[in-house]
Amino acid sequence: MDLRDVLTKRIIPCLDVTNGRTVKGTQFADLRDAGDPVELAASYSDAGADELVFLDISATLENRKTFFDLVERIAERIRIPFTVGGGIATVDDILRALDAGADKVALNSAILHDPNLLDKASARVGAQCIVAALDVRKSSAGWTVRTRSGTAATGRDAIVWSVEVSERGAGEILLTSMDRDGTTEGYDLELLSATSRRVSVPLIASGGAGTMEHIKDAFTLGGADAVLAASVFHFGTFSIPQLKQYLSSHSLPVRL
Repeated sequence: MDLRDVLTKRIIPCLDVTNGRTVKGTQFADLRDAGDPVELAASYSDAGADELVFLDISATLENRKTFFDLVERIAERIRIPFTVGGGIATVDDILRALDAGADKVALNSAILHDPNLLDKASARVGAQCIVAALDVRKSSAGWTVRTRSGTAATGRDAIVWSVEVSERGAGEILLTSMDRDGTTEGYDLELLSATSRRVSVPLIASGGAGTMEHIKDAFTLGGADAVLAASVFHFGTFSIPQLKQYLSSHSLPVRL
């Protein structure tokens, strides 16, 4: 049996943040306010989330660094591992994020521009601190990677890029289906399954959660090791304890 099949499945709320507020949209557009990121982070930590992801979604487009003061405020309020992404483009940025309280750093546009950054970052801080984030869209040839908050095409095949980032030193892959993002229609199980078969590092599913069954399917049919979700938690579709009880009742190993 593959060790990944028996490891505890992780539930990870995601805070997409712009202008100091948590937002949530559909397919990376039509953003609506979802609340204060510090308060949401604390509530998810208290509710039993396994980890938390903070993405400063406008940092790259605005050519600025992540709001590290906000990272510090969140880190002070939570007791779970914390991943930070957005506007992180150098090893120095990574070190600053970790110093601000992050446990891991998500890299997306920067490693597409300079794949060697992954090798350098992993060698400096360890693969366990590096998450390669991929925003992908379905195409006639399969799935292609997008950059700059999904606004620009790269021409890179998502599966091939997943393999490369894992080989270059990413400790995890955060795989977001832009086609499913915010739709609440379920994760792209075909994408997840195709990727999970090719990589050995943990795979985090993102984009499309609308029901607890969708999340179960991401684990059982998609081969994900963790799921990222936002709107279902932000807007009260179901709670983290409810979800974990549901998953446990379907024989999935979760931390209750």
